[in-house]
Amino acid sequence: MSAALYLAWRYVARHRLQTLLLAGALAMVIALPLCLRVLVQTTELAMRDRAASTPQLIGARGSALDLMLTALYFKRQPLPPITMKQVQELRATGLGKAIPLDVRFHAQESPIVGSEMDYFGFRGLHLASGQMITRLGDCVLGARVAQLRGLKPGDALFSSQEQVFDIAGVYPLKMRIRGVLVANGTPDDDAIFVDLKTAWLIQGLAHGHDDVAATKDAVLKTESSNTVANASVRMFNEVTESNLNGFHFHGDQAAYDISAVIVIPNNAKAEALLAGRFLKGSIPVQIIRPSEEFDALMSTLFQLQSLALAVMALTIGAALAIAALVFALSFRLRRLEFATLADVGVSPVALSLTKLFEVLIVGALGLLIAAGVSLLVQINAPSWVRWLLA
Repeated sequence: MSAALYLAWRYVARHRLQTLLLAGALAMVIALPLCLRVLVQTTELAMRDRAASTPQLIGARGSALDLMLTALYFKRQPLPPITMKQVQELRATGLGKAIPLDVRFHAQESPIVGSEMDYFGFRGLHLASGQMITRLGDCVLGARVAQLRGLKPGDALFSSQEQVFDIAGVYPLKMRIRGVLVANGTPDDDAIFVDLKTAWLIQGLAHGHDDVAATKDAVLKTESSNTVANASVRMFNEVTESNLNGFHFHGDQAAYDISAVIVIPNNAKAEALLAGRFLKGSIPVQIIRPSEEFDALMSTLFQLQSLALAVMALTIGAALAIAALVFALSFRLRRLEFATLADVGVSPVALSLTKLFEVLIVGALGLLIAAGVSLLVQINAPSWVRWLLA
């Protein structure tokens, strides 16, 4: 047996490229379903924690999945906005706490999340450096955003223009970075947080400019309650201490748009009452339980995973058949080699064992590579999933 193992090892070592290619092909078909399962389970855990910690969400009627992706994972979806009036009405019921979210803008592909200070307490977010938002135009960065861009408190960050040709004249806002949050391994690490008024400022619902009355050349006409100026009046694209008082909002803020509302009911009874309140078809908004929507999403995902695993099982069977064919052809081409070994006294049993050991060595190498790839995926799966969800 030792002679057969020695002959097999010498052949495998002599034909390293052939052995590595065959072992690598076997490793990939073995590791692929294992890696898929690890990634799916890691994604499920990351998303489930986020959904389970959010009791209820309110948003425009339509796709519950779009609402969940927008409010929990800051993915900009074709979701119609709702208004602050819905938040005011919810708070008036006294059934729970309401945290509005505005997730419609971005800065260099990172989502800008407009909310209130209650959001940080709800998600357990704490500062790693700097301070919290103190005034209009301030922002706080998630840990990953700050790390990737090399930003720190005191730096500035511009919002991205939503349209190339903005007829309304809404310019990118230069935001002052006040702080950086501690990393917590959630989509919050990849977000830029501002207060709601700053989000509305980015939208163009507020603006600041030079004192029109003091700029006489800019005044076109003056009415009883309004002054009309020409385009020479300088608009501010940054909020500073000197021009802060020059910013003003227009219209009723109850009519301003937001993306969604996180609802934290006082108790189980309040949760049921809120769910029933928004079941009426005449109300333009819906309320969902993220945990239920997530379970529905995962049931669909698991069906797709089962289909993918079935396809992979067929692929593994085909790969093993091809590997068997490769070995059979290799042994056939080496008939003269085996005949020479038989002439020098190697028994037929030893020759059979040599072939078997060659197959086992290649198979063991393939399993070793597959185990290494699977371990690599398992170690890096959390960071890869965070990157995919960002």
